[in-house]
Amino acid sequence: MFLSRRRARWRAKVRKAEWRGYGSVDGRLPVSEAARGLLRKPFPDHWSFLLGELALYSFAVLLLTGVYLTLFFDPSMAQTTYTGSYEPLRGTRMSEAYASTLDISFDVRGGLLVRQVHHWAALLFVASAAVHMLRVFLTGAFRRPREVNWVIGVTLFVLAMVEGFSGYSLPDDLLSGTGLRIAHGIMLSIPVVGTYLAFFAFGGEYPGEEIIPRLYSLHILLVPGLLVGLITLHLILVVYHKHTQWAGPGRTGRNVVGQPMVPQFATKSTGLFFLVTGVLVLVAGLFQINPVWAYGPYRTDKISFGSQPDWYIGFLEGSLRLVPAMETTLWGHTIAWSVLLPAVVLPAVLFLLLYLYPFFERWVTGDSREHHLCDRPRDRPVRTGLGAAGATFYAVLLLAGGDDVIAHVLHVSLNGLVWVTRVALVVAPVLAFLVTKRLCLALRDRDAERLAEGEPTGEVVQSVEGAFHPGHRPLPEQERYTLLARARELPRPMAADGDAGPVRRLRTRLNHWYYRDAYRQRLAREEREVRELPPHAPGELDPYEPGASSRD
Repeated sequence: MFLSRRRARWRAKVRKAEWRGYGSVDGRLPVSEAARGLLRKPFPDHWSFLLGELALYSFAVLLLTGVYLTLFFDPSMAQTTYTGSYEPLRGTRMSEAYASTLDISFDVRGGLLVRQVHHWAALLFVASAAVHMLRVFLTGAFRRPREVNWVIGVTLFVLAMVEGFSGYSLPDDLLSGTGLRIAHGIMLSIPVVGTYLAFFAFGGEYPGEEIIPRLYSLHILLVPGLLVGLITLHLILVVYHKHTQWAGPGRTGRNVVGQPMVPQFATKSTGLFFLVTGVLVLVAGLFQINPVWAYGPYRTDKISFGSQPDWYIGFLEGSLRLVPAMETTLWGHTIAWSVLLPAVVLPAVLFLLLYLYPFFERWVTGDSREHHLCDRPRDRPVRTGLGAAGATFYAVLLLAGGDDVIAHVLHVSLNGLVWVTRVALVVAPVLAFLVTKRLCLALRDRDAERLAEGEPTGEVVQSVEGAFHPGHRPLPEQERYTLLARARELPRPMAADGDAGPVRRLRTRLNHWYYRDAYRQRLAREEREVRELPPHAPGELDPYEPGASSRD
């Protein structure tokens, strides 16, 4: 009895101290206001929204494993004689960086597993970020008011690629050294400043003595700091602008229908983190990746057959292989177009297009409204076609980066394969655009038919006149509402003005090209179905009317 009373008094004192501490903090910081708004923040429940979380949690695994590897890695290019456990390389001259990588792999407890988890997590981080960006692009989640968040997302993707390249260059093995040799050539191709840039980065003539230490500082300090800061800002803007959601009953531009952050979303999100971590550990334990001991230390006079970078850098390798040798000499300076165009100009143009696309689409369509409901890719056939064309363009470059391996395995001519990929780089994206656009239009026609006639039952009904007709049943109410709501947002053509200037005429033509097939699909039966939408509740705005997307 005495002990139970004593424990009760201690609990009361602890609770009192907790409330006193909370009140002290809340009096100085807006804790209560932030907690009330954040803890009950709703998040839509759809699998496509987990792609961003997948990138976030793989980045968290990268940070955890990276801290462990930092304790044992020596970023020095000073030469040493290897005396570690890996007998085939014992007595070989190598850099301290490569020797410490071998020590992590063979002498540090759990080092090889952590190395492989780190590498697989890096691949997953970039891949999930890329797929997340593709989802945002195809669903139109980059439109107002989220243009800034799109720019932040593209910047995060660029930084992720830089972080990945600097990371797999650190071991100073033959494979990573070959990548650094290519990077050195790319720097030299930049007119005027290229030689100075390469000399500064490598600390002198190639291979220099400073590139590994400088990449190490970039890899563990500068880029991770930028990534953490931009990810934080990205998440803040997601909360501020409200999460996008798919159209459906009760979902408008003024609300978010989903699960609150605490406890449902937090529980699911925590489970996803542990699932991602467990899968990465399992994959790292079962599948070998980047066996640096098999490549050997880097030497400037050697290169291994079939050297391939990680997939997210592979498009640069492919572009370098496809452009024929071209150079120009001006005033005693040589411009190597075969390196400058594919490795400097092409990536700059690609990422510039990604940065500018939200503003380009808003300018072409004339749509300056706020959008909080996601588009289905089929409802924006031109945008979806452009996304498919971009993905195809990247895939062709990625295949071209491994053309030597493909030619060796398939026993085909390497020169012939290069010409095939050159043609495919021009033709395949155009075909992908046309086919994807046509598929989107066909799917929209099917939706219109299902709205008008219902879902086929597979039965054949005979009328009193003796004619046979396929049987149909009405669509489920939720699906019908969703399709009708989507049909309501039909684009309006931009009026043509004969006296307009060239910029206005160009914009009008682009607008009609962007929405041409949508104009043709403004069928009377769709308009009749749209009129059947249920009336809005008092005070509720139509999610597709111009004023519906104003903030609360």
